[in-house]
Amino acid sequence: MSEKLIIKTGSTLPTLAEEQGDFEDWIRRELPDAADWRVVNVVAGEALPPPQHCAGVVITGSPAMVSERAAWSETTAAWLRAAHAARVPLLGICYGHQLLADALGGEVGYHPHGPEAGAVEVERLAAAEADPLLGALPARFSANVIHWQTVLRLPPGAVALAGNAFEPHQAFRLGSAWGVQFHPEFDQRAMRRYLELLHDRLCAAGRDPQALLAQVRPTPEAAGLLARFAASLVAAAA
Repeated sequence: MSEKLIIKTGSTLPTLAEEQGDFEDWIRRELPDAADWRVVNVVAGEALPPPQHCAGVVITGSPAMVSERAAWSETTAAWLRAAHAARVPLLGICYGHQLLADALGGEVGYHPHGPEAGAVEVERLAAAEADPLLGALPARFSANVIHWQTVLRLPPGAVALAGNAFEPHQAFRLGSAWGVQFHPEFDQRAMRRYLELLHDRLCAAGRDPQALLAQVRPTPEAAGLLARFAASLVAAAA
């Protein structure tokens, strides 16, 4: 029996989780078949099923850093390599994007220019025009971001699908795997609270939280990515 998974690699800020729910709740909100997705909390030690039993997988963001090489993260990376080899459709978000890139032979580390935060403009690259997930996006679209680490080097054979001046690897694809550095599951409320709750940390990194708050805006194009991923699984199963 095939199942659809949300691999939980961490939680949002505790205050925000109490107010608005956690990453998996926001992801499910954007999925038309939300009830069909099972959450596996790998940080808590929950076991992942054999990859061949999976119809599709979304990997969440996390406050952890891929470069920390936590045991649960390394175990999940090995599972993702096996799932990719089995051609399971994978969609990694932020930490999930970075973990996929690392697992498949890329390089992840701290961004040389510090964090990227808030609502930013992302450019869809030419390679994405025929892509089933990013091809429907406009040439430029808004997306929510909050990350300190980045994909410094894509895995061999991977194709960049979206980027901007600060972050050239906002999205990539390698076979059945997609990674997006931005957060399609974030709405305006979540992005605002991140900027408010991380005010001091952002200031210490040379960012102006008030200016970033003023730029928060709707990001419907980015949000639609999750529904298209779910639709692609249905189409593949038909």
